Amino acid sequence: MTDSLSLSRRRLLQAGGALGLATATGSVLAAEAGAAPGATPKTTVTDLGPGLVQFSLMSGLLVGDTVYIGSRNMNPASVIGFHLPSRKVVSVTTLDAGPEPSIQALAADPTGRYLYIGLLVKADQGKPNLFRWDLTTFDRPAVAIGRTGDRDIRDLAVAPDGTVFAVGGVPAKPPVLWQYDPGTGAVTDLGAPDPKATLARAVAATDTTVFFGAGSVLSGGSGASKASLFAYDRQSRAFTSIVPKEMEKDPSLRELAVLDGKLIVGTSGAVDPAKLAVIDLEDFSSYTVVNSEGTVIKSFAADAERIYFASESGVEAYTKADGTISPVEFTGPDLGEIWGVDHNDGKLTVVSAYGFVAEIDVAARTSVVTNLQEAGAKAGPQAGMGIAAGRGYVYLGGNGAISRRDLKTGEVVNLLAPGEAKDAEVIGGVLYTGQYNAQGIWRYDPSRRRQPQQAAKFPGEQNRPLDTSWDPDNKLLLVGVQSDTEGGGALWTYSPKTGKSASYVNPIDDVQLVRAVANRDGIAYLGGDNASKEGPRATVVAVDPVDGKERWRVDPEQAAGVAALAVQGRNLYGLTTKGGLFVVDVRTRKVVHTADVSAVSRGFAALVSNRGAVYGVSDTTLFRFHPKTFAVSTVVADIDGSWYSGPHVNVHDGLLYTLRGSHLVAVDDRPSR
Repeated sequence: MTDSLSLSRRRLLQAGGALGLATATGSVLAAEAGAAPGATPKTTVTDLGPGLVQFSLMSGLLVGDTVYIGSRNMNPASVIGFHLPSRKVVSVTTLDAGPEPSIQALAADPTGRYLYIGLLVKADQGKPNLFRWDLTTFDRPAVAIGRTGDRDIRDLAVAPDGTVFAVGGVPAKPPVLWQYDPGTGAVTDLGAPDPKATLARAVAATDTTVFFGAGSVLSGGSGASKASLFAYDRQSRAFTSIVPKEMEKDPSLRELAVLDGKLIVGTSGAVDPAKLAVIDLEDFSSYTVVNSEGTVIKSFAADAERIYFASESGVEAYTKADGTISPVEFTGPDLGEIWGVDHNDGKLTVVSAYGFVAEIDVAARTSVVTNLQEAGAKAGPQAGMGIAAGRGYVYLGGNGAISRRDLKTGEVVNLLAPGEAKDAEVIGGVLYTGQYNAQGIWRYDPSRRRQPQQAAKFPGEQNRPLDTSWDPDNKLLLVGVQSDTEGGGALWTYSPKTGKSASYVNPIDDVQLVRAVANRDGIAYLGGDNASKEGPRATVVAVDPVDGKERWRVDPEQAAGVAALAVQGRNLYGLTTKGGLFVVDVRTRKVVHTADVSAVSRGFAALVSNRGAVYGVSDTTLFRFHPKTFAVSTVVADIDGSWYSGPHVNVHDGLLYTLRGSHLVAVDDRPSR
């Protein structure tokens, strides 16, 4: 951190009043040496309370007069029923799932009695991922009815005869079309029609045909397929490719629906805009394709004249008569990321990731917005994302929100920001974040009474920022980026003073993403990883961030990609995802030390320099490296931070900020020298 805030340990311990259980309002529990599990003798761990608390969601479906909404990144996973006439949450069911569970897939049977629920999780524990909730007895919980062989279910469809179809994926395997037969209870593998696809996110079904949509939304490049669309004949059990040629270059099929005798298709765009297609169910070669102006088309609904869908800019409508696309205009708030669009009696019901339901009167162009927590949805702590501290605040990113905690009063405010704040820095008191998905860099100034705003936008294929670093010499924010759809990555730079930004694509090579970025004396150090199965990884490249030109590179000869980088003195520390440590002397450009530290770090990790030493955090442990011997020491064992996409640690005024469980903690570590 580069901010200037004098925040003493005593002030932290006094924050929030009397000691006690930490709450979402920010009361503090200080754990002195000996009291905190795993704390070293000169380490003080201060519990700042739960990190980001909200009701977060990832799906919405209207059944009758009730919108059913699936939770995201909350434990336990749940589905709530939001009753439109009363605008109250009238039902809820919880599901036994794996870590960081989310519910992206909901589908109702033709009678409206059963709601089918598909789960996705961060790690497979062999639990059921397909559930059914009887809506006639919604006071009883949903029951597990099966498990697909893929870890994640991304979409569900129910044919008119009640047969259920599911798609999703599991890393490193082609996605499969799955069938659930309510009569027999059997879950059947119907085949993987696209062996080069990395994920399937769309399925639709009729009595005779199932439509399967996939592509390379994750782990793209290196030969992964682009948008694929297959028709599966339920009688012959054969797959036929029917993807419109105009869509073949898009990264992925994003949405499918059968509406009024037509197959409606939406893609995810990257280099080119997303597209919408209307395909004749009697003749798949007869179709209409139109381009949108955005990068995603999803969540279809229709009336007699229009097909409605969600994009990153809101709700849009395709007019059937002339094939044009236009925004749905209404008085109301920014809808953010949309996870459900339904139409009934002239009104659209829109489920927003910001935690509300908007009822839009299409003709009157008005809306009624209901906050789901105020309507009765239960909030809970989320697994965190990027973390930053400065000028009296600690920030923690999550889904559709960033929590801002006042270190003096303990007050917590959730700020609205679309997508996910994957990493962040506080510069001159202003928060800057790298926002997934394809949201670029966002900015929040706490001295102004406004929500975060986009500061810099980048090409859509540069969609996943992973790591941020403030370069005080060039006065540039540096962001390491992954391209999910194309492979490789980028280095972003942004000047808070001028507002100018730049992007340097594939600074390592065309397959290695930029997993980590650090800097010293005006030079940026980039650490490479590789989302594909083959090719180079763990390359470290020194770059001039002003012009993007490479200065030098080194291959530390590691078996896994770089997870994190940090600079201390003349030494550049690197951790790999398999727990390898390497140290590069940036003057001689030689590797001077390697070690196996997998006992404290395996998988994603983060590194930061503080008080003359480099600290790291993994999923389990906060640890420190000796600045001369590079020996590793545990600072806080069993920290077990609840992180959604890899752990983070940040430093300000000598204090380390990270998560212990779902709680923010400030760690004051004073190692003996």
